[in-house]
Amino acid sequence: MKQLSGLDATFLYLETPEMPMHVGALHVFELPPGYPGTFLSALRKHMASRLAAAPVLRRRLWWMPLNLANPAWVDAEPDLRQHIVAVKLPRHSGMAELEAAVSRLHAVLLDRQRPLWKMHVFEGLASGANGLRRVALYTQLHHAAVDGQAAVALANTLLDLSAQGRPAEVRASRRVKVFRLEMTEMLRGVLGNQAQKVAAIVRGLPATVGTLKDAATHALATSALFGGGNAPSNLTLAPRTPLNVSIGAGRAFASVSLPLAELKELGLAHDATINDLVLMLCSSALRRHYGRKRSLPRKSLVAAVPISLREAGDRSADNQASMSLVSLGTHLADPLERLAHVKAAAAAMKATMGQLRSILPTDYPSLGMPWLIEAATALYGRARVAERMPQVANLVISNVPGPCVPLYMAGARMLTNYPTSIIVHGMALNITVQSYDQSLDFGLMADAQAMPDVRELADAIAIAFDDLRVLPRPGDAEPAPAPLAGLVGQATRRLATGLGGAVTKAARRVVDSAVETAVAQVTHRPRAPATAKRRRSGA
Repeated sequence: MKQLSGLDATFLYLETPEMPMHVGALHVFELPPGYPGTFLSALRKHMASRLAAAPVLRRRLWWMPLNLANPAWVDAEPDLRQHIVAVKLPRHSGMAELEAAVSRLHAVLLDRQRPLWKMHVFEGLASGANGLRRVALYTQLHHAAVDGQAAVALANTLLDLSAQGRPAEVRASRRVKVFRLEMTEMLRGVLGNQAQKVAAIVRGLPATVGTLKDAATHALATSALFGGGNAPSNLTLAPRTPLNVSIGAGRAFASVSLPLAELKELGLAHDATINDLVLMLCSSALRRHYGRKRSLPRKSLVAAVPISLREAGDRSADNQASMSLVSLGTHLADPLERLAHVKAAAAAMKATMGQLRSILPTDYPSLGMPWLIEAATALYGRARVAERMPQVANLVISNVPGPCVPLYMAGARMLTNYPTSIIVHGMALNITVQSYDQSLDFGLMADAQAMPDVRELADAIAIAFDDLRVLPRPGDAEPAPAPLAGLVGQATRRLATGLGGAVTKAARRVVDSAVETAVAQVTHRPRAPATAKRRRSGA
């Protein structure tokens, strides 16, 4: 009997009609010339040939007596006509129609009486610029079955490196299939599992205490995590924003793709990782979005960032992840200062979480846990606790490395891979990012009431990328302009805040010149003559 781990089962207990706990992705596929038949029938045939190599798709839940402990996985034979379905869109639909359809479908819970996955094939898309037919696929897979890295491993099993595909490499299993569990087996398995987990906790307690002591000593000595000196603080209460509310059943989804090669080049130029740049782009976009609405908090927004606990080469289909906090620096108007803040905050998080990685739990005794977590979740939502209690984070930002080559499925080439993830009470926005081929694909999932205009935020990420392109790089000759003083300086900085910090060098010169003229008129002070450089530029 394979009982769900404590972390896996938690995603079941947290699930409510307002909080579906499935993840997935929106893929756009391009069909080759002369593609025979429909993609729907080809996909069902393709999946039938790969099911034997994907056990996560051939199992369902079996609940313990009285729901006293975590359920177990039992074998199941999925009906592909129920798990792979067609969705008709208006003819010549594009990304707007796809995003609207995903927003609607993402709010629908998966059927717990079946294997916890489903695929929706969208028909009716407009052809590409090259005239080739396109279809889209929205996948759903319950988070109780996989985390981000396990989902990537599953994709490697289902996807191919060429349109011709490959023969499924499956070894004959000698295991006897178990489609149901008897009462005796369940009780014996539950009691045995609980005893083993308690014993494991007791055995590991000395090492755990030692690791916690070392991590605390390191954190206090460096003060990086706690914001000592000039370092950003990750352990702080997040400011109140429209995202920190109890969520409803509606969803709003948007997507955006950025060129991966250029992001890597920008990372090298600014001594930043791709993850640093993802956090920076999200920070700049959030600053612009809420600056336009005049609701940008003075205090920095904080992101909850999942971290993987998975060992290299571990392809098991379960959850091995934890959550960390990173300050986004949204209170900083200067983009370079904001980038430096994000880099320092991410480095502080990594330094501390690296020490704790070995002791963070993914499994624990579960007797009574289903009742406790389900009751607490229901109470938290009904009482709208998210509006009453301070929050430690405003949103979730997750970056999952993906394949760097084009992939195919059922003979069609995959063009995009936009993740679709989970939002929860108190954090009504999830931005999940995955690299694919030559792109970095962003999937933004939001509560439909808390952020109905999530498309505007996705557009702001693209604008933030354009701003990042023109940022001065280390070693550039031209120094940054000195900050203006007094009330004029405050007004200018507020203007820059409203524009999301995206004021170009030329625009800054125009603003400075106009401010000098205004100051001269008010104070009757002669205006300083323009420099030769300004006369040449026409400013």
